[in-house]
Amino acid sequence: MQRRGVLLLALCATACGRRVADRVADRPALCEPTLPNPSFGYSDADAPIPQHFLASTEGTVAFADNTPPDNRITNAGATLGRVLFYDTRLSADDRVACASCHRQAFGFGDTARFSPGLGGRRQRRHTMALANARFNDHGRFFWDERAPSLEAQVLEPLVDTLELGMTLDAVELKLGASRSYATLFAAAFGSPTVTRDGIAKALAQFVRALVSSRSRLDAVFATGGAPDPGRLTAQEAEGMRLFHAVGCANCHRTIAQFADKASNIGLDLEPRDTGAGGGRFKPPGLRNVAVRAPYMHDGRFRTLREVVGFYSERVEPSRELDPRLRNADGTPRRLGGDSVQVGALVAFLETLTDTAFLHAERFADPFPCHDH
Repeated sequence: MQRRGVLLLALCATACGRRVADRVADRPALCEPTLPNPSFGYSDADAPIPQHFLASTEGTVAFADNTPPDNRITNAGATLGRVLFYDTRLSADDRVACASCHRQAFGFGDTARFSPGLGGRRQRRHTMALANARFNDHGRFFWDERAPSLEAQVLEPLVDTLELGMTLDAVELKLGASRSYATLFAAAFGSPTVTRDGIAKALAQFVRALVSSRSRLDAVFATGGAPDPGRLTAQEAEGMRLFHAVGCANCHRTIAQFADKASNIGLDLEPRDTGAGGGRFKPPGLRNVAVRAPYMHDGRFRTLREVVGFYSERVEPSRELDPRLRNADGTPRRLGGDSVQVGALVAFLETLTDTAFLHAERFADPFPCHDH
């Protein structure tokens, strides 16, 4: 009997050992980042805000910058942020990174309706693109604006059970065991110690460095003189005119096309997801919008033509409808454009694609062991 019990214990120990070994073997390969020396330039001295962003007839971004005085972009800080952004060590299973949902090829958004996170589980809302987040003058983040700053926003996915599934204590310990981070933290903040405050600041610096400013539309305003609409086709120029004439620019503001505060745009009479309250959601920035369908907080629209068609014909008379989408008598303000006007607006939105931004090496994955 005693011999039998010993045998059972031995079998259990072997089985448990196999399960542990299987879990370890199932982990993806991890590696250290490959970084240039000297580093890429991210600071305002090395990568200044484009002049046409500061003095554009479309509206300057000078007063929209949400960079706090205690977290200015530095080359070392944004380099650390870039590594953190792509590092799958930030997830509980070593498989998911910030960049898994915010993908450079899609303007740091995603083309999945609901991006897969930890264990392949889907997110509750569509991934919001990050380009020009620096110019969110309202300073609040997420579709429901629950984060009061970018520094607060970047930590939330780390502890969300659907996203990266960690605790901040665990993140500090895990990254502290990687030989690269002591050097990166020392360069960025003067100490090799990995801290959650440093993680938040570095990630926020990298996200603020994601300035998209070299689209075809930018060429219209970047000449140093008067705008040159001749750089657009007749259809695109008409779309730009309509964008202002029908009020799109009232929400998607300035040359950066980053949106202001959360609003109810009449998607539903009685919304199931109330967002920031009353069915209000933060409108996303429009840079690279053509490469990151689907659209809206729930990804309900598959194409830009559907989005423009919604504003043309289907804005619902919700009780919380944004005043900018109401007529003087309180009824929903619908654009009512014909197919030609819808096509022109779509053509204009396609001029916001910034190919240089989508392929810039300084924003790309620095880990050679990742599948690219």
